Amino acid sequence: MSKLIEERIERFKTVADQLRGAKAYYREDWDVYYFDLTGKMFGLMSPEPKEDAIITLKGLPEHNDILREQYSDVSPGYHTNKTHWNSIKLETKQLSNPEIEKLILQSYQLVYEKLPKKTRNQIESRGG
Repeated sequence: MSKLIEERIERFKTVADQLRGAKAYYREDWDVYYFDLTGKMFGLMSPEPKEDAIITLKGLPEHNDILREQYSDVSPGYHTNKTHWNSIKLETKQLSNPEIEKLILQSYQLVYEKLPKKTRNQIESRGG
């Protein structure tokens, strides 16, 4: 089980890190991998491949509710706003890697859309 979690931690860090203007790094003061877009959080992830490891991502409230109803491995965001964030168990077999990656991208896009236009233009002009 921890092999799956270990692989997912590495994979999802890479996915987040490759998004334009984003970086994924270990945040020591919180003991998490922090998904950052110009200083704004778009995700948190457990750093260790343990049974209770999670990834927490932003989503639209109505979409979050549907995911929670559909999957027992999705719950209101741990240590975040319960309406706007979901936590997903990294050991889940209910959601595939591509499905979780899609949720990472959605979280990124929600944060990106709230950035000032000038900041968005700077991110776009960097090209990656």
